[in-house]
Parts: sequence; structure tokens; C-alpha cells
Amino acid sequence: MSATAAHILLVDDDARLRALMQRYLVENGFRVTVAESAAAARETLRVVDPDMMVLDVMMPEETGLELIESLRADRAPDLPILLLTARGAPEDRIAGFEAGADDYLGKPFDPRELLLRIRAMLRRAAPPAQAAGPVRLGAASFDPARGELSTERGPVRLTGGEASLLAVLAARAHEVLSREALAEILGMDEAGERAIDVQVTRLRRKIEPDPREPRYLQTVRGRGYVLKPGP
Repeated sequence: MSATAAHILLVDDDARLRALMQRYLVENGFRVTVAESAAAARETLRVVDPDMMVLDVMMPEETGLELIESLRADRAPDLPILLLTARGAPEDRIAGFEAGADDYLGKPFDPRELLLRIRAMLRRAAPPAQAAGPVRLGAASFDPARGELSTERGPVRLTGGEASLLAVLAARAHEVLSREALAEILGMDEAGERAIDVQVTRLRRKIEPDPREPRYLQTVRGRGYVLKPGP
């Protein structure tokens, strides 16, 4: 997927900011569709298939977090989502990652940083040029090339962030990777290490027979995480 040809769904109830972001992104080669609310975003997603979404958190009637949670459970489980919000406290960022966001940018922000975040997310969402074959995780199988997880019961939905993290761990199976290293590889900011923890917890619910006693995605105390494929 080429970043210059990527299609972005921009959702923000602030008309002035929405127009400024749309103009800036179009000037930098993106295709941009705008929506002024969560409801409008849902209607848009019925007819367009964007490469990613830039989403404001604080909107009337339905917040960005509520929209993410419903999209992850329904029609857009793997759509990369960048959250925009004036609430930049650590707990607010964590809430965004727990809802299923892939990245987080606090307001006010430099438009150049928005551009860099978008391009980084699109690179992470793109399938690798040379991907390893499927990785067996007990009853589950993960295909890094497609970013797809499946079990005997069928496909398991992954967010873009979860798929990217699992692909990194799969590419370096049996190697302990620190939170700092994972955040750097995935292009995350200073909140990335906490986001790694959140995504690991979510992945364990999807691949482990007992998430409280992980067999495949293990924690190495004081060092980080390691993926141990196997039957």
C-alpha cells in the first residue's frame, strides 16, 4: 500500500480543524473522506473502504472510544485507527489503546507529526515484502503475510496493532524482546510500552487456552516478551 495513494477517513466534530487537516493531507498526496460524527463515520464505512481512520475522541452523542469499540467488534476489526484528543494523560492514552486504537496523538499537534504518524501506521499495516510462513500456536495459526489469525472455529479478528505486534514476535520467535525494543520496531511513541502490554493481554485472550497461564506468548520477568510457537 502506498502512503501517497492511501485513503484516510477523517472524523472530527470541529469543522475548522477538520477542514485544515483535510487540506493538509490532500496537499501531501492522500485521498481524504471526512465525517463530522461517529454516526456519519459509520455511514461512510458502509460505502467506502479506507486504508486508515483519524478519529477525534471527544465528540457529542458518541465518543471516539465508543466508536472504536463497536468497529472492532463489527465491521472494521483491522482498520488502523489514530486517535486525536486534547486529553493526553497516561490513563487517557491507555483507555484508547484498550479500546483498540493503534496510535494516539494529543492536541494541539504539529501537522508534520500527524503526517509522520499516519505514514508510520500505513507502513506497519502494509504486509511485509518477504514474510515468514504461518506460525502454529496450538489450536491457532497466524499468517504474518496476511496478518490473519485462525483457529479450528474459523478466523479470529485482530486489530492492526495486534497483527503488527504478533508479526514482529513471530519473525523473531524464541527471542526475548523488551517493551522498549518492540515499541521502537513498531514506531510507537513514549506511551508505546504500555500499549505493548495492553496488546499482549488482548492477544493472549485470542491465542492462549488459558490467558492467565500463557504458553505461547510468555513474559520473561525483567526482560520482555517472547513468542514460543508450538503444538
